[in-house]
Amino acid sequence: MSSFHLQIVTPDGAFFDGPAQRVRVRTIGGDVAILAGHIPYVTALGIGEAAVTTEDGTVRKAAANGGMLSVTSEMVRVVATTFEWAEDIDLARAQRAKEKAEERIKKAQNAKDLELAKVKLSRALVRLNVGK
Repeated sequence: MSSFHLQIVTPDGAFFDGPAQRVRVRTIGGDVAILAGHIPYVTALGIGEAAVTTEDGTVRKAAANGGMLSVTSEMVRVVATTFEWAEDIDLARAQRAKEKAEERIKKAQNAKDLELAKVKLSRALVRLNVGK
């Protein structure tokens, strides 16, 4: 399978910079997979699982949260708000975040508090699912 140059960065630094066969991310419109030769494309990222198939065929999963995906003829760039490889996820911390978000949902005083708690729960659930 053909490869392309993939770069994944966050405010904390670079997570990947090299050849890849495929990248799959959750956008605000649903999951998309990018292969070599994809047309130029830009979209906002949502909260969800990401997967990178490296040049040697290895698949690495990650939890990604927000940001942008950009596809040009030169490279594919994922600029994520947060990005965590599956092996780096602290499952105990993610479980605590889930429980705290569920408690916040129960105690929400208004629509804004409820929506924020739901987003936090979504992030925790993605981290738990990817990290298992």
